[in-house]
Amino acid sequence: MKIAAAVLREVTGRRPYGDSRPVEIEELTLGAPREGEVLVRVAAASLCHSDLSVVNGDRVRPLPMALGHEAVGVVAETGPGVRRVAPGDHVALVFVPSCGQCRRCGEGRPALCGAAAAANGSGGLLHGPPLLRDAAGRTVHHQLGVSAFAEYAVVAQESVVPIPSDVPFAVASMFGCAVLTGAGAVINTAALRPGQSAVVYGLGGVGLSAVLGARAAGAYPVIAVDPVPAKRDLARRLGAHHALAPDGAVEAIRQLTDGGAELAVEAVGSPAVTGECLRAVDRGGRVVSVGLPAPGRTLEVPALAFAGEGKSLIGSYMGDAVPRRDIPRYLDLWRAGAMPVEELHTGTLPLTGLNEALEELASGAAIRQVIDTSGLLAPGAPAA
Repeated sequence: MKIAAAVLREVTGRRPYGDSRPVEIEELTLGAPREGEVLVRVAAASLCHSDLSVVNGDRVRPLPMALGHEAVGVVAETGPGVRRVAPGDHVALVFVPSCGQCRRCGEGRPALCGAAAAANGSGGLLHGPPLLRDAAGRTVHHQLGVSAFAEYAVVAQESVVPIPSDVPFAVASMFGCAVLTGAGAVINTAALRPGQSAVVYGLGGVGLSAVLGARAAGAYPVIAVDPVPAKRDLARRLGAHHALAPDGAVEAIRQLTDGGAELAVEAVGSPAVTGECLRAVDRGGRVVSVGLPAPGRTLEVPALAFAGEGKSLIGSYMGDAVPRRDIPRYLDLWRAGAMPVEELHTGTLPLTGLNEALEELASGAAIRQVIDTSGLLAPGAPAA
C-alpha cells in the first residue's frame, strides 16, 4: 500500500530545522503484515527527543529511515499467527518488541531483549527485514520497529499493547515512551518507596513523567530541576514540591532533604548532570540515568562516591518496563487523576509540520508535540 511518511535521508545539525527541513514527507510503499505482524492506522504520534537525536546524529541509525516511535493507533489488519489483537482494537505502540525467549525476557526485563535490540539497530522488524520502499524501490529503514510518523505502520505484534478505546489518542500516544521511560525509572528501576525523597534533573517529556511517577509512588519531597522557568512551573503543577534552576541546586537539594535526596533521576543525557546527581544524593542514595548522551561522551566522577559513600548509579532503558503490565497500570493512574499526562501536550501539528516541531523541541520550547498523522485529530485539538 502507498502511505505518506516522514523520512530522514541525511543527518544534519543545521538549524533552525524549519528552514533546513531535514525530514521530508514522501510517498512510500508499505508491505503487507507478515506472520506475527500487525498493520496499524496511526492516529497520533508524539515527538520525542530520541527522534531529534537521530536527526542531529547523536543516535546513529541506518539511513534513510522513516521516523517516529511513540504513538497510538487502530489495528487495520493482522498477519498470520497474530492472537493478541484484532482489527478495530486501539493500541499503544512500543519501541522494544521483546521476543519473549531470550535471557533478559526470561528474567522479566523485556526492555533489554537482545533480539529486539538487534532488529532495532538494523532498521528492520522483529519478524523480518524492512517493509518500506521509496519511489525508486530502495529500502527505507524502520525507526525502533515502529516508524510512526506515517499514515500506517506495520509492526511486530510484540510492539502493540491494547488500550481502551475511550482514551483520547493524544493522551494515549505518550504512554509508549515518555511515561514508560520516566515513570518506569522511578517505579521499576529505582523501586522508590513512599516517603522517600526524589529529585529529577531535566524536565522534558521523560523527566516530567518521572515527576509524575515519583508523586504516584508517594515520594516526599519531589524536587524538579531545569533551566527553563516554564518547565519548572509545569513540574509544580504536576506535583513537584519544589522546582529549582540548576545553579545552586545541589546545595538547595541538600537543605530540602536533610543532607541529600534518596533518589536522583538524570533525564538530560549529560555526563555533567549525572555528576551533579551523584552530588545531590545522600550517602546510600541512588542515581538512575535515563538520558541518552551522544555516543562519544564520557563520564568522570569521584570513584569514592561508590564504595566510600554507598551511592549507586543505575542505567534504565525504557524504564525497565513490562509494557503489557505497565501501560494499563499507568492508564488507570491517569483515569484516577494521579498521572495527568495531558499536561505534557504542548501542541498538535499535521505531518507536514514535523520540521517545525523538531525545532520547537530542540529549542526547549516544547514538551510533547502530537503529530496528526492520518487526519484522526483536528490540528490544535486539546489532548483530552
